[in-house]
Amino acid sequence: MKLKNTLIVVKDIEKAKQFYHDLFGLEMLTDNDGNMILTDGLVLQEERHWKEFLKRDIIPKSNSCELYFEEADIEGFVEKLENLYPDIQYVNRLMTHSWEQTIIRFYDLDGNLIEVGTPMK
Repeated sequence: MKLKNTLIVVKDIEKAKQFYHDLFGLEMLTDNDGNMILTDGLVLQEERHWKEFLKRDIIPKSNSCELYFEEADIEGFVEKLENLYPDIQYVNRLMTHSWEQTIIRFYDLDGNLIEVGTPMK
């Protein structure tokens, strides 16, 4: 057995697809009417489907998990993020941990937590 995908819930699948393409270069592999598989194993599912399956409310910004990406040019990434999505909500602005990894944390358009960090040495 192996982990195949990570699924996140989004309100507007087209906006979410554009967001993950703009910032991380992810491309769409499959579009199944509200359930979209992107490269690197990220799945976007429209909120209406998720609510139908679970019969529960979605809790944006729950801070119970995060998507983690690595980027060597972290300053360039932050510049791109600020230019493309100036209203993005930050959790942590650019900071460096004691183990010398520089990271930034923010929410995507739907309140899913994202961390981008420099590669671990």
